[in-house]
Amino acid sequence: MHDGRRATLVGSTTKEIQADVAAAAALPAYRGKQIAEWIYRRILPEERGGYNAAFEFMTDLPLAARERLGELFEDRPLILGERHEDRRDGTVKLLARLQNGGHPIECVLLPDARRVSVCLSTQAGCPMACVFCATGTQGLTRNLTSAEIVGQYLLLQANCPRRITHIVFMGMGEPLLNYDQTLKAIHILNAECGVAMRHITLSTVGIVPNIDRLADENLQLTLAVSLHAPNDTLRSELVPVARTYSLAQLLDSCRRYAAATHRRLTFEYVLLREVNDRPSDARELASLIRGMSAAVNIIPYNPTSVAGQFQRPEAGRIANFRKILETAGVTVTQRKERGQQIAAACGQLVTESSHRRPE
Repeated sequence: MHDGRRATLVGSTTKEIQADVAAAAALPAYRGKQIAEWIYRRILPEERGGYNAAFEFMTDLPLAARERLGELFEDRPLILGERHEDRRDGTVKLLARLQNGGHPIECVLLPDARRVSVCLSTQAGCPMACVFCATGTQGLTRNLTSAEIVGQYLLLQANCPRRITHIVFMGMGEPLLNYDQTLKAIHILNAECGVAMRHITLSTVGIVPNIDRLADENLQLTLAVSLHAPNDTLRSELVPVARTYSLAQLLDSCRRYAAATHRRLTFEYVLLREVNDRPSDARELASLIRGMSAAVNIIPYNPTSVAGQFQRPEAGRIANFRKILETAGVTVTQRKERGQQIAAACGQLVTESSHRRPE
């Protein structure tokens, strides 16, 4: 229970659900398994009631059991607040309100011709304060629970006619500063919701001790590490956590992660015009990661109203930066630009309520 409210079954494993409904409602184990199936696999479209942790929809349970469950447990940990769609590319951004009030959070649906990806948040706000990121201007309200993290997936699935195939933890917050709840959510999304572990990507700004901790989990997810600069001096200006963990420490941790998991890393690099996009930056970056099993994902800066001192590089500068890396033998990808029209692109997630906070 939280703050006197009813508990939710979302964010629990099938075994935990079986134990909870047995203890609270004297339901046998097979009923608990049916309930888990309804919560995680039989998700109704939004227009038919939304993601159906709502017990009234669980029609293969006796009516008395459904009514009792409704008395004991919260239907869902999140409430859909606002829905915004970028009609140019089909990106959908949802603003979700937490059951216990407080700061709303954002999550994003990214469908394309081949797959359906979603971007999930792990914190309400973000404590990392990267200077080019709108989310970082909000500060941290609190960590999300596994129920609230998984609830975003369920909410997005209810708003998409196709099955979600890929998950990226690149929304609001630093996942490795909410380690236990994020890891539990990952296991549930994999085992209960059926998303392949290799189709899950966790993005971190570089919390070295928890990268090492994650390596010990030996999961086959993809680790994406936000570099954004090829040296400590510049990175410390852009990414404050770099004052705690040097690039040498971070890259040593990344090497340990790759050796333990046998998974190729992704290094994310937001290109800021005349800040970190010079030819010398590209050459230094190539030298920095030489010999590592890694790819660089370059992300041209997405302008925001709250981090407006930076500019997006011209196409020619982006192309030249990429060419220098590729000539040096670095595998390079470039982030497909989605959702800019609705402020759902990388670095743009910032809830409207944060704009209205008093200074």
